[in-house]
Amino acid sequence: MTTPRSDEADWERRRRLAAVFGDVLPESTSDDRDEKPTDESGTDAWLRAQVPPHHGGD
Repeated sequence: MTTPRSDEADWERRRRLAAVFGDVLPESTSDDRDEKPTDESGTDAWLRAQVPPHHGGD
């Protein structure tokens, strides 16, 4: 395992690693962002609509 170069700035190290491995991790995650919650009732309605008639239902 190699040790980090002491003369390399943090941004330079990130840029070098991204050039080699790609930018696989986002800068922010869904926990950091204000995202609207998903509408669960729409998902439930879709799932109920997919039940074949011979499985009973409403």
